[in-house]
Amino acid sequence: MSSGNEPQKFKISSTWWIILLLFIAFNVWILWPRDPVGTDIAYSTFLDLVRAGEVRSVLISGSRITGTFKQPVPPSDLSSPDSVNGAPGTQSFENFTTNFPEAVGDSSLLPLLEQQSVIVDVQPESNSWLGTALITLLPILFLVGALLWMRRQAPEGQSGLFDFGRSKARRHSGLRPQVTFADVAGADDAKADLQEVVDFLRNPRKYHAIGARIPRGILLVGPPGTGKTLMARAVSGEAGVPFFNISASEFVEMFVGVGASRVRDLFEQAKAVAPAIVFIDELDAVGRRRGAGVGTVNDEREQTLNQLLVEMDGFDERTEVIVMAATNRPDVLDPALLRPGRFDREITVGLPDRKGRREILEIHTRNLSLGSDADLDVLARSTTGFSGADLANLANEAALFAARHDHKQVARSDFEEALDKILLGGERPLILGDEDRRTVAYHEAGHAIVAWLTPYADEVHKVTIIPRGRALGVTQQLPEEDQYNYPRAYLLARIRVMLGGRGSEEVVLGDVTTGAENDLVEASRLARRMITRWGMGELGLMTLESDQEQPFLGYELAQAQSFSDETAARIDRNVQNLLAEQHEIVRDLLAEHRTMLDRLASQLLEQETLDADQLESILGPRVGPKTRHTREEQPTPEPTPELAR
Repeated sequence: MSSGNEPQKFKISSTWWIILLLFIAFNVWILWPRDPVGTDIAYSTFLDLVRAGEVRSVLISGSRITGTFKQPVPPSDLSSPDSVNGAPGTQSFENFTTNFPEAVGDSSLLPLLEQQSVIVDVQPESNSWLGTALITLLPILFLVGALLWMRRQAPEGQSGLFDFGRSKARRHSGLRPQVTFADVAGADDAKADLQEVVDFLRNPRKYHAIGARIPRGILLVGPPGTGKTLMARAVSGEAGVPFFNISASEFVEMFVGVGASRVRDLFEQAKAVAPAIVFIDELDAVGRRRGAGVGTVNDEREQTLNQLLVEMDGFDERTEVIVMAATNRPDVLDPALLRPGRFDREITVGLPDRKGRREILEIHTRNLSLGSDADLDVLARSTTGFSGADLANLANEAALFAARHDHKQVARSDFEEALDKILLGGERPLILGDEDRRTVAYHEAGHAIVAWLTPYADEVHKVTIIPRGRALGVTQQLPEEDQYNYPRAYLLARIRVMLGGRGSEEVVLGDVTTGAENDLVEASRLARRMITRWGMGELGLMTLESDQEQPFLGYELAQAQSFSDETAARIDRNVQNLLAEQHEIVRDLLAEHRTMLDRLASQLLEQETLDADQLESILGPRVGPKTRHTREEQPTPEPTPELAR
């Protein structure tokens, strides 16, 4: 990033160093000991020279005596046992210095000097109180002056050292390449909703002329990594207006009132350069519901929130400042923030669909040298549930793998290796014994065969017994298409695939291991949701919120269970019956296809990793998935995990 004021910054830096060097040189000159004038002699030698009539004049300054000889004195005449610097030499001296014994005193010195007609002069010590005060105060004065100078040189819009209560928002206007809607993909609905905001910022008079009022606050809601901040920057780039970016946590300090002061300063800066956009990231850091702490109150956070409410409500209707905020927790925001007149428009920035993922991959790979076999359509299909940040990470990981393998271009194999690392975890150099490898092979073969022979189950993409991440083996499934509704038959198929590993251990080994822990946790969680949330169990259409789905935050835990203990017991029995029924189906299926199970486990022990084509050659044609009936008006329950371990 570069701007036109870089020469100015260099000039300021050079001036600072010049001043600092001059200050150091001055102090060194003040404090550096002076070389003595002439030779340094002992006091007794000085008295002998005075008595001998060799001294012409003396200057007494405190305990220091400086004088001159009537004629040059050779070093041999000064080399008495009491002499300090009396080493023999060839040079004669005209001047001398000595130290007066102040502690003992010498009342006979002045009469002796007067008797020998020596010219005597007396002056105060060189380290007077004025010099001492100057040396002591000069560094302090210099430091204060430097701080004031740095404050004056602080860039416009940035907080200086004394601006503790000023906003820390970063202003972007021409300092970096502008982001536009062309740099944002996979969020066409959100871009369409924000186009009106762009038009208002470009031509506000058109709206003011007919009395229209643009929304003052726009809340971007969506999972992490979906591009909410990028979307706000794109609005600024499209409109060509200043963009103030700050995280909500930067408002809050340990001192009460600082956050409110920073909010006021932020809006003052934005109004001064209107039209402008103020973007507050992670709004829930200060916008949480007030009074929800049950006795615990954060005065600083609440004062910051109150000031934010006042600033947004206190807008002049013709003020051309739009506040945009992002959060992935809109349920915890204070209702006062969401009322009309503040954040009165909520825009969802969700996970991209298959077409959106294809467009996002095009953006993140346009600077990469792609190989001819790198198919972005296949990658888009293989990355269901990925956010924009995940796809950017995938493209970067693939480029890193290509460089690591000394490839000239990023090939399909690099993308597959990067996708495996993201989905399955990195390979671990863990050496397993023969018995452990056999157990893992049959466990993963059980997952794969149940998925291969069960209608509605997702397609098996890869099976491996190479330890990755925290798993000893992985069976990777990928859905054939994006799903927004999940039939009961599909959910039951997922439970069966999860239980396939445990079922295979029971059928083949006659025992069970701890390897199915994660499978049992996920299967139990999915079964409980089917019963308590989606009305797919013996309880009928009644929806119940289980305490296991609530965050453990003290008072929330106490209020989480809204049903009786008898109903809770019925839920537990229903979950147990559902899992037991699916487990029995899995056991029968694996026992019936025992030969197929042995064949697949044997190939896994030999090759360690099998892809979809290899699985088809071993297991034969896959049971075709049934048609999934979906209804667009139904809400999406939750993204489904893509791995069965």
